[in-house]
Amino acid sequence: MKTRILGNPSVGRVEVGAVGLGLMTFDQTGTQPREQLLDTIRAALDAGVTLLDTADAYGDAETHGADAMGANERLVAGLLDELGVRDRVLLATKGGHTRTDDGGWDLDSRPEHLHAAVDASLERLGVEQIDLWQHHRPDPKVPYDEVIGTLGEIARTGKVAMIGLSNADPDQIRAAHAELGSALVSVQNQFSPKFRSSRPEIEVCEALGLAFLPWSPLGGLADAKELAEKHPAFAEVATERGVSPQQVALAWELAASECVIPIPGAKRPQSIRDSAAAADLELSADELARLDAS
Repeated sequence: MKTRILGNPSVGRVEVGAVGLGLMTFDQTGTQPREQLLDTIRAALDAGVTLLDTADAYGDAETHGADAMGANERLVAGLLDELGVRDRVLLATKGGHTRTDDGGWDLDSRPEHLHAAVDASLERLGVEQIDLWQHHRPDPKVPYDEVIGTLGEIARTGKVAMIGLSNADPDQIRAAHAELGSALVSVQNQFSPKFRSSRPEIEVCEALGLAFLPWSPLGGLADAKELAEKHPAFAEVATERGVSPQQVALAWELAASECVIPIPGAKRPQSIRDSAAAADLELSADELARLDAS
């Protein structure tokens, strides 16, 4: 697979596969037997995927209830260990979201919580240093400049190799970059055929030498009716090229900027193989214009 730089190449950041894998939907239930998840990771690695993304708050509430917090990290760590592939992946996680007793979602960006979240992720992932640790989402109860200060403290502990932001706006990205410098390498925001308002964040990342990691990059394509009515060009180009609309969407995102590294979710081997193939799909200027207008 073609590769892209995670962070600013001038400060020696790392290369990863141009398409990553989002692990939020991984859950060892009756519908997702462990061998299926192992096969999905095997297929991802065989296709050249090296960036895997989880978070401390990921976990199915119906399955885990109040223990949903950390469930995905523990599962992913166990799968990677079983496969013996730790040295082949860059494993990213996040902190700042929390889970309520009933399995709901909340936020906590207090310094003490973020520091504790890093320590908890280190333990669950079974590592001495987290490859990429990302602040999950701005917390209206905590000023963002205070959050940035905490991220700087976390970077200086050496417990994380790289810092990332998630769900941050352009001003927040610029402020974090001004404070954190080369420690900040990425921003993970939503971007897809259905959700396109992150173009300004992509432009800021490109200007600052940061990677932009679209989450939910296939939004708008799962429902056939919505695809046909709202994003018909993606279906048309896919038919013309003999590929899936999902491949077209990821190729369109990759073409938006060299800093873009989509992280589509997948829980079946065939899904991640299809997504990974988008790294080699070159769209023409005419096709990109049609997709932009769709």
